[in-house]
Amino acid sequence: MDVDWKGKSRGNVLGYKIFIFCIKKLGLTSAYFVLYFVAAYFCFFAKDSTESSYYYFRKRLGYSRFKSITSVYLSYFVFGQTIIDKIAISSGLKSKFTYDFDGIHRIKEVLKEKKGGILISGHLGNFEIAQHFFGELEEKDCISLLRYNVEHTAIKNYLDTVMKKSNIKIIFIKDDFSHIFEINAALARNEIVCITGDRYIKDSKYLTQELLGKEAKFPAGPFLLASRLKVPVLFVYVMKESRKHYHLYARSSKVKYRDANALLNNYTKSLEWILKKHPLQWFNYFDFWNVNKE
Repeated sequence: MDVDWKGKSRGNVLGYKIFIFCIKKLGLTSAYFVLYFVAAYFCFFAKDSTESSYYYFRKRLGYSRFKSITSVYLSYFVFGQTIIDKIAISSGLKSKFTYDFDGIHRIKEVLKEKKGGILISGHLGNFEIAQHFFGELEEKDCISLLRYNVEHTAIKNYLDTVMKKSNIKIIFIKDDFSHIFEINAALARNEIVCITGDRYIKDSKYLTQELLGKEAKFPAGPFLLASRLKVPVLFVYVMKESRKHYHLYARSSKVKYRDANALLNNYTKSLEWILKKHPLQWFNYFDFWNVNKE
């Protein structure tokens, strides 16, 4: 298994072009149909991610061997659906989907405090369509997303030509830590900064916490940052509940000043709660628990 996540997801431009062709010319149903074969391909030819996913279902969730195998396939399938949905929604097909706003009032309350806030999410569900939930807010340009600048440039450039421009601002994580100044500036403008808290990159600072019964490494940055900025912190997830329905969950977290470990503990409890509701939608396809080192 791949021990560490490298910050880059798999995929190529041709694959995205095929899906976009299906969406625009043949409809969502045809794009979903292609996924039956794509998911099977990944089961057999993405050995590292398949082994990691199987471990998650078999050892951490306690599924039977058969259920674990089928869950690996279904997880790939749902992941593909979230990518197709993101493209479809951002290409003008938002009305094809329905949405539940569970806790959006908490985000509105944060904005009313006029000091910004931190949203911590994870690589699960379809957080990248969150802007369509945030579109219900009175302040339209109030979201900044913190991310690594290592994704495939060719894919990003292609998607920029077919998808509507997002209102979400991107703050790239940089080695010189200049992104910290951008975060502070965003908070000063009463913006909400979104961070993912479930992927540790090798050689970066980390904290350890138990998740699903076994200790794992988490990136220290999101929790150190959120516990020191004296702003509200929420855990937010956007989960796919049916073929064309999404559900946003926003939950507040009490933060003790400079107590990053307590915040991480709250986060892992929140993460376990959402994973038990939507076990197929955690898309961390790497050796999260470092089991191949044991």
